[in-house]
Amino acid sequence: MKSTGHIVILLLAAVALTSAEILNKEWWRSTVFYQIYPRSFMDSDGDGVGDLKGITSKLDHIKDAGVGAIWLSPIYKSPMVDFGYDIEDFRNVDKTFGTLDDLKALIARAKELALKVVLDLVPNHTSDKHEWFLKSLNKTSKYADYYMWRDGKNGSTSLPPNNWLSVFNGTGWTFNEVRNQWYFHQFYREQPDLNYTNPDVQEEMKDVMKYWLDMGIDGFRIDAVPHMFESNIDKDEPPSTLSKNSSEYIYLSHIYTKDQPQTYDLIQNWREFVDKYADDRNQDEKVILTEAYTSWENTIKYYRYGSNVPFNFKFITDANSNSTAADFKKIIDHWRGSTPSGFAPNWVMGNHDRARIGTRYPGRTDQMTMLAMILPGVAVTYYGEEIGMVDNSTLKVYDFRDGCRTPMQWNDNAQAGFSTNATTWLPVNTNYRELNLEKEKKDPNSHYNLYKSLTSLRKSSVALKYGNTRAFVVDNDVLAVVRSTSDEVVALLINFSNDKSTTVDVANLTNWKGTSIKASSVNSEVKLNNGVNVKAVQIPAKASIILMSGAAIISSFSVVSLLFVAFAALLRS
Repeated sequence: MKSTGHIVILLLAAVALTSAEILNKEWWRSTVFYQIYPRSFMDSDGDGVGDLKGITSKLDHIKDAGVGAIWLSPIYKSPMVDFGYDIEDFRNVDKTFGTLDDLKALIARAKELALKVVLDLVPNHTSDKHEWFLKSLNKTSKYADYYMWRDGKNGSTSLPPNNWLSVFNGTGWTFNEVRNQWYFHQFYREQPDLNYTNPDVQEEMKDVMKYWLDMGIDGFRIDAVPHMFESNIDKDEPPSTLSKNSSEYIYLSHIYTKDQPQTYDLIQNWREFVDKYADDRNQDEKVILTEAYTSWENTIKYYRYGSNVPFNFKFITDANSNSTAADFKKIIDHWRGSTPSGFAPNWVMGNHDRARIGTRYPGRTDQMTMLAMILPGVAVTYYGEEIGMVDNSTLKVYDFRDGCRTPMQWNDNAQAGFSTNATTWLPVNTNYRELNLEKEKKDPNSHYNLYKSLTSLRKSSVALKYGNTRAFVVDNDVLAVVRSTSDEVVALLINFSNDKSTTVDVANLTNWKGTSIKASSVNSEVKLNNGVNVKAVQIPAKASIILMSGAAIISSFSVVSLLFVAFAALLRS
């Protein structure tokens, strides 16, 4: 038992620690994650494709924007059938993006800037060019059972084992003449599924994770999680009621090929693996983010099985430009009410597979960004959202996702400053001369400067760090998200009307103590000011504003909270 004198010393030591140092073990809880699609971020060698050196050269921008962690979409060696999600070598970098030394340099520079680095882990499948698959073709030792091999119906070479479909439509089975069997693939035929009922495969993927953790990676975003296990391989899946086209993925109810219970046990096993890795080395917690397009219940369940951030796609899948304030309140309340106690909610507005915010919600880019930033927990930003990029609608697309993957718009030079090449892998959006980072940095009323003010507010506001959260619908069209402590209030007001300015009374929503407009959406023409009358707050159509009330400093409440956390941590040590 420690003496009173020791306790006092510990408390004094706690005062000397910053909140960042105290909470560093769970650094991800209120972090802004920034997804980089490497092909499209910055081209350093003039070949028209983004690369790792290009990303490294722009890390200062990410730091300046107030981001805490970057997440890199796949950079592994790949034939690029699915732009890197078909992996030929899990332990090497594709030459498109550079070398392992380039990645090491990126990680080192990120650490200098106090940025965490998260890698995409794509465990469901490999490329059909992967060494494991080539060995499996010939039934070489343990690799014989690394993939989902089966004979066709009644031994047929023309009829697959069952009716299972690919997520990309059409049969999920491909016949291989070398092995004289069919293999299953949830995605493209060039992406054979690994067999996770095989313990060797599970251990193999742990070895892959350790390889990257040893290199300094801070965690993994795990791709396509619900598809990793299959069951009842001798049975057909039943039809759904969603399509009459038997080749469409949604034609079937995927009761054997999605959301299998073993998936959760596997994620929990990986959680324990990365936790032990970090604990053995006295390192910060390694974050696990999971991608699962599935039901509310199945998504939330990942919290209890090791995922720090089970991606919340509900603003993408369950809302659109016609959604109302009440629709958004329902999503917010449902997610927060479902998040288990002690876990952090998260809010994803866009990614490499979906149309950009400004395309899905025309004229409402800032509304969505402000919402993700003001709500509690983790916010995820897709590259370019900080400047309001939209899909390139003029593209003749090869892939249905190309529109949201166009090059980052750095300035108004040729190719938006992304590349010195006359052409780029995808054409730069034609709006780059008007919409680019360099121009927005100079304009105080820009998407970028609003974004910076939001990330800054997240770091400085007591209410956004520790406050409770309530969502209201005011006068049908206005969504109010109120974050508050006894000393401070931060409230986001969003007008969902497309054509009607409104004046709302928000006096009864919280205990206001002198109120100012802290931020407003671009082109709203709402000026920042003090002395707001909370009984009559005017919000133009499609506009959003942030009201702030009380002290914008660390209050006595938060100091005590920080001391308590520090004291508990020191006692445990």
